[in-house]
Amino acid sequence: MAEQQSEEMRRQRNGEARPRRQEVLDKAVTAGPKDRKRLLIAAGVAVVAIAALLWWLHARKFEDTDDAQVDGYISAVSSRVPGTVVSVLVQDNQTVKPGDALVELDPTDLEVAAAQARAAVAQAEAAVAAVQQNASTTETSNRTAVRTAQDEVTNARADLEAAQREFDQAEANDRFAQQQKQRAALLLATNTVPQQEYDQRSAAADVSRAAVEAARKHVEQRVAKVQQAQARFGEARENAPRQLVAREAGVSVRQANLELARAQLRQAQLNLGYAKVTAPVAGIIGKRSVNVGDRVQPGQQLMSLTQNGELWVTANFRETQVERMKPGQAVSVHVDALERDYDGSVESFAGATGSRFSLLPPENATGNYVKVVQRLPVRIGLKPGQPDMERLRPGMSAEPKVRVR
Repeated sequence: MAEQQSEEMRRQRNGEARPRRQEVLDKAVTAGPKDRKRLLIAAGVAVVAIAALLWWLHARKFEDTDDAQVDGYISAVSSRVPGTVVSVLVQDNQTVKPGDALVELDPTDLEVAAAQARAAVAQAEAAVAAVQQNASTTETSNRTAVRTAQDEVTNARADLEAAQREFDQAEANDRFAQQQKQRAALLLATNTVPQQEYDQRSAAADVSRAAVEAARKHVEQRVAKVQQAQARFGEARENAPRQLVAREAGVSVRQANLELARAQLRQAQLNLGYAKVTAPVAGIIGKRSVNVGDRVQPGQQLMSLTQNGELWVTANFRETQVERMKPGQAVSVHVDALERDYDGSVESFAGATGSRFSLLPPENATGNYVKVVQRLPVRIGLKPGQPDMERLRPGMSAEPKVRVR
């Protein structure tokens, strides 16, 4: 120690100044075993503290979880018509494109149904043609009947006018004959004319009176004929629209039957096309449960189709982790199966926690309440075009890390 003090005094006298760190090192070198151990422990604690501080400053910017997995759409492929399987064209784990044939059904029954539908359409078309022709004939007949009845009214009125004129003429003749008879009677009383002339004028008066009566009856007959013609005209004019409406209703019914038959034919043709089950989207076949000879029904699941074209990550974060999390934040997703990190972003949050979507959600109102930190599903989208994304499969474990600061 005396040597160190003398050395220090010598340095001060010479005006030398060494860095503090160098002094510490020098002390560590010149220190004894106990002092050297204390210095090493202190340095180690300082390094650990600094590392912990740096880790905390870095970690507080991120939220991560290991309760996450790759997710995607899985379609249930089923038949739309009943039938017997005659061919299965795919195997499990086979990749397919949209429109690729998966299963073929026996089309015989469907072909028979399509033939029956075509026959029904032909019958309906024939019925429509026949009723349309009848409706056209009825319309023409009604127009003809109305015109004929109208002509009869016109003719009857003309005959009535002629009969009226004849009646007027007969009355005029009768008045003249009656006047001649009266003069003859006066002259006969004075013996101015002979009895024979009076008898002639009296007979002429009787004839004219009979002519008047005949003309009156003829007028009455013509009036009755006019009334009958008017009644027939009114009946024809009223019945024609009714008959035409009835015919048009028949045409509408036949037309509706034709449309129904055509729709049934269209459905039969569609069913015939459904005998070949095709892939609705691109993906990978799995869980095939159909074999040749099986009898399938509409809606029966034949296999599953995993759509690997659109994948995302569903991460179940604790509710205490989503305080600063929001859509659009950058995410780094580590996929365990591929030992690779993928870039993505937060897309959306679930409408409820995972426990609320479970088959038997917890019922806290029973009294046995224990507060448990819940987890909220978060959807994380993956940026397209990254390496080995075609190897991702729904269900793979993932560890997302969301940058929240």
